[in-house]
Amino acid sequence: MTVAALTHLMLLQVLIAMSPGPAVVLTIRTAASKGARAALKISLGLALGILLWAIAALAGLAVLFEVMPWIQTGLRLIGAAFLVWIGIRLWRDASHPLAEIGTELAPQGYSGVGLGVWTNLANPKALAYFAAVFTGILPVNVTFADAAAILAVVFIVEAAWYTSVALVFSRPAPRQIYARVKAGLERFFGALIAAFGLRLLFERT
Repeated sequence: MTVAALTHLMLLQVLIAMSPGPAVVLTIRTAASKGARAALKISLGLALGILLWAIAALAGLAVLFEVMPWIQTGLRLIGAAFLVWIGIRLWRDASHPLAEIGTELAPQGYSGVGLGVWTNLANPKALAYFAAVFTGILPVNVTFADAAAILAVVFIVEAAWYTSVALVFSRPAPRQIYARVKAGLERFFGALIAAFGLRLLFERT
């Protein structure tokens, strides 16, 4: 794979990462409410989740969906349910003070990293991108070196973006602002994430 092709992939990945979605919402909320350490765990998980999508795409995700479309439908429904669940939890706990917030968004037994992984595995934007756009820009014959370079680019871009968001929104000034508007903002975030899930749930395949 040429340097130009990798650069094109990197730029496209940057645009995809920066576009609004549940992953960005969750990173901002975690950074502002729980600080840098928790947000960095979420960021790592989000990057790992996208990396798993990239591995699946390289392994023939689009072909699998074409042969067995029910798998895509199943993933869509599971992802939708997960996002709606996250949205409901955010809305329900919006009135809690920052000091009382622990790991209430994560299912029991999951760390922040695990929540990040599952959030991006359930992300409708990631599902659509890696099933269609990403596979369309891959070389016809992907070598092991090509695959390693592609996965490195994807992971580095995603990790760098979410880490940047985490560090910015965990600073004192953004956290103080967040504390003042927490209840309304988290209800908005919860509704937004649930809306992503409902849109995915009722989307036609």
